[in-house]
Amino acid sequence: MVQTTDVLLVGAGAMSATLGSMLKQLDPTISITMVERLDKPLQESSDGWNNAGTGHAAYCELNYTPQQQDGSVNVDRAYGINARYEVSLQYWSHLVKLGALPSPEKFINPVPHISFVWGEENVDFLRKRQKALIEHPMFAAMEFTEDPKILMRWMPLIMEGRDPDEKVAATRVAHGTDVNFAAVSRGMIEHLQTQEDFELLLNHSVKDLNQENDGRWNVTIKNEKQNTITMINAAFVFIGAGGAALQLLQKAGIAKGYGGFPVSGQFLVCKKPELVAQHLAKVYGKASVGAPPMSVPHLDTRIIDGEKALLFGPFAGFTTKFLKYGSAWDLFMSIKPDNIWPMMRVGMKNFDLITYLVKEAFQTQKSRMSALREYFPEAKDGDWILHTAGQRVQIIKKCPEHGGKIEFGTEVLHTNDSSLAGLLGASPGASILVPIILEIIEDCFAEQLATEEWQDRIRKIIPSYGISIVSHKDLFMSIRNDTLSTLKLS
Repeated sequence: MVQTTDVLLVGAGAMSATLGSMLKQLDPTISITMVERLDKPLQESSDGWNNAGTGHAAYCELNYTPQQQDGSVNVDRAYGINARYEVSLQYWSHLVKLGALPSPEKFINPVPHISFVWGEENVDFLRKRQKALIEHPMFAAMEFTEDPKILMRWMPLIMEGRDPDEKVAATRVAHGTDVNFAAVSRGMIEHLQTQEDFELLLNHSVKDLNQENDGRWNVTIKNEKQNTITMINAAFVFIGAGGAALQLLQKAGIAKGYGGFPVSGQFLVCKKPELVAQHLAKVYGKASVGAPPMSVPHLDTRIIDGEKALLFGPFAGFTTKFLKYGSAWDLFMSIKPDNIWPMMRVGMKNFDLITYLVKEAFQTQKSRMSALREYFPEAKDGDWILHTAGQRVQIIKKCPEHGGKIEFGTEVLHTNDSSLAGLLGASPGASILVPIILEIIEDCFAEQLATEEWQDRIRKIIPSYGISIVSHKDLFMSIRNDTLSTLKLS
């Protein structure tokens, strides 16, 4: 039996949910099929407890603002990430107004974003960083202080029991966000299920895919419960299957030379009410030497389905799985003749990263608690449990200069005819998922997007579409005021 659909979404995660949601608004007549190998959507990296829930806006992430050799701080990437996150906020605001998402506090909450450092050199860097960032309105609300009384008010758990002679400082943006990406995506999927010509197939996995002469794709789908095979014929295929995307993109022939470097993540979690009540912030520090950007330590407030908790980490480790509920053979199955050399070169060139991951993998609860006490000096062992988060698969690809390199961002790949696209990589990932989805629509639905009808609709959905809100400061402030009000983040 062969089913036909206009769009096939592989993986029921945040990316597929967003693409399906946006395409349905641009063209309500489009037929969409979403397939997911697990028995529920949003069980991998999109799940609330499988990520830190930080709405990455570059308020607190110090690795987005590197210090230059002359001592100055480069803020270009921070401006770019902040602007892209604002696009995500615009879309979520639109969906709230449309009634396609629940009340904002169900999926996003205001949680101050704080950067915290200690030591004279780091304090000087943070001061320079804040001074450079606030030149643009998007960071104008960022406060800097070295005053212990103010710091105690901002983050009492972090300041209690700390050496009063220690040189410390922090910056704070009060309208930072904690996001339950699963709740956002669940709202989108539930809204899609109210639309005509949308189908969600759970317990279905993609086994193979081949392009026909007419450009359409025949995708072999297995019902894991009934052990039956179905063929879906689709005009467009999107592979948003997290770490599993690499192998499917390889099958499609568009990931030549690409490899994957899987990294597992763990967090310490505390749900003790009296402690949770004393900390309302996401407090980010500086990554240790040799550690990847995704390992930046942070002590966070998390709000998932109305429940508040504290989270500290991440603690990285190595695994051969590409998904939390994946196979130990994932890494080995992804190794191909065209990516062996880039992967070997990355291994040889990134020995400090390998050393870091080995060290992390052998950490004990005692050593994890020791790391926590650098941020929360009076933390008690019995108040914290270890939680295993989602998998991250970092991109490895060919590099003319070094033979291979590892990327820590998110990358979109698509076929030459734009009939199939997919995502590889990780952070900042879900925070900028709307700009990523817009990029896919621009690349793969260019003809439709060029029409007056789609242009009118995309600008109603994303008011700043096609305009740089970094350059147009008045437009930026108008949009920010609207999103802060609509999403109740003021």
